[in-house]
Amino acid sequence: MREYLLTLCITAAVTYLLTGPVRKFAIVAGAMPEIRARDVHREPTPRLGGIAMFFGLCAGLLVADHLTNLSEVFADSNEPRALLSGAALIWLIGVLDDKFEIDALIKLGGQMIAAGVMVMQGLTILWLPVPGMGIVALTQWQGTLLTVALVVITINAVNFVDGLDGLAAGMVCIASAAFFMYAYRLWYSYGIEAAAPATLFAAVLMGMCLGFLPHNMHPARIFMGDSGSMLIGLVLAAGAISITGQVDPDVLELFSRSERDTVYQLVPVYIPLLMPLTIIAIPAADLILAIVRRTWRGQSPFAADRGHLHHRLLEIGHSHSRAVLIMYFWSAVIAFGALAYTVNAASMWIVLGIAALSGVGLFLLLLPRFTPRAPRWAESFVPPRYRRRRAAAQTTAEPVAAVTDWTPSLNGATAIGGRTKDEEPSPAGARR
Repeated sequence: MREYLLTLCITAAVTYLLTGPVRKFAIVAGAMPEIRARDVHREPTPRLGGIAMFFGLCAGLLVADHLTNLSEVFADSNEPRALLSGAALIWLIGVLDDKFEIDALIKLGGQMIAAGVMVMQGLTILWLPVPGMGIVALTQWQGTLLTVALVVITINAVNFVDGLDGLAAGMVCIASAAFFMYAYRLWYSYGIEAAAPATLFAAVLMGMCLGFLPHNMHPARIFMGDSGSMLIGLVLAAGAISITGQVDPDVLELFSRSERDTVYQLVPVYIPLLMPLTIIAIPAADLILAIVRRTWRGQSPFAADRGHLHHRLLEIGHSHSRAVLIMYFWSAVIAFGALAYTVNAASMWIVLGIAALSGVGLFLLLLPRFTPRAPRWAESFVPPRYRRRRAAAQTTAEPVAAVTDWTPSLNGATAIGGRTKDEEPSPAGARR
């Protein structure tokens, strides 16, 4: 566990430290698109945050390769190199899209090629557990098509949910945390070595999201762009594919009487296919509602609008931060709810802990006002907008500004509403 935590911390630190320089580079490079009608932010914000996240991924994998236990993952499996190859390709396509806004079909083709590259290097689904039938072996073409489909769907689901500051990174971090707990339990508790790469991928993915979030929370100073959203979607899909298609059915039979009982009792063999759906569930519902809404209005299903779930949360009165927290809460309930199916009766305290945390989250969502602030001991590590002293200074500055509007001007005239009496408009000017 310590080596996984070290890998997570190194990934988060590298991502966090590089995001600032990447933001300056994005401004110089002109990767600041104009505000569109469906955008929520009010001023142009640089993209290309995926550059910092990609180098955080590289740093995490490099550190893990030099650790005692995790180095065995690189020696026994080619999956980390397959992930890095696919991630580099999808990241390059995302960077080009953030700068030049390439066509959607080109991006879709690039996503399929990136998935194909991982399949060629061994990161593919070899068999599929089916309840009631046991383990079903897949042909090469079936495994390839299923792998590519899972990668493309997960990438686009994460890209689709990236609509508010900190939303995509936070939801993926929640999903990857649940996936890490699941994969680590398979690897450590059951001794299934094939689950080690997926555990590593989940730890690195959490580090990428945690390192980027301080810069991306509202008001965001930088967006991850397609270079970041497609990258974390691919890493999430790679972990699911690794643990689903690489776990040996013969090993699973050690913990049950038969393959059929294993599928029903252990559940872990088919839960990995459902775990990525924890991040897809909300965007998929939003996508279906968008298609129905636009078709009902006589519009094209691909026409952009402001009717997505996060837009609706803002329209009914929720603040930006609270809307993001609500989406976090939904993601956590779905992700850890799916994880609960893999927990046996002896670990019921995990389910009770999740229920308690869900209650706390619901209480915070019901507060009349909630502004996220960092604790005082962490103020030196977070951006200024999350520091209590800065917030207090802004609160005290507002009354001073109001009084200034009524202070005498230098020429003796009284200032009213930011103008002096000498500057009051004439009746003719008022009529204009």
